[in-house]
Amino acid sequence: MPSRAVDVSLRAGAGLCALLSAVVHIVIAPEHLEEKTYIGVLFLVGSVALLVAAAGLVRRNPLPGWCLGALVSGGMILGFALSRTVGLPGYRETEWDLPYGALSIASEVAFLAAFAAWYGAGKPRPSPQQATRPATSLRVR
Repeated sequence: MPSRAVDVSLRAGAGLCALLSAVVHIVIAPEHLEEKTYIGVLFLVGSVALLVAAAGLVRRNPLPGWCLGALVSGGMILGFALSRTVGLPGYRETEWDLPYGALSIASEVAFLAAFAAWYGAGKPRPSPQQATRPATSLRVR
């Protein structure tokens, strides 16, 4: 478990990233609902999921919020990349949709980075003495 200050900082930063991405997708959902309905619906569903994830980060056990946020953020990054490369069914975007595309990608990457830092901070690390101590051998009798 990371220290209290690190834990609070990472959760707060990730919560803000989730909120930013949710707001960006809510703002652009109406135009996508008109252009390709399923894309707009995915934007709205992803936004609601990110709002739930942000709320989950303030709970005593934030792991479900982290996992939901990481899953949705990763999915949104993947959808963004696919829509601009190979395309999605009946939909292909040719530009970054500035400033919304850059804001959403930046916030989703930052969420994933915060999750990785939070998860990594909770891993016990061997002390330098333990890391260099030779392993004990097993004696067979």
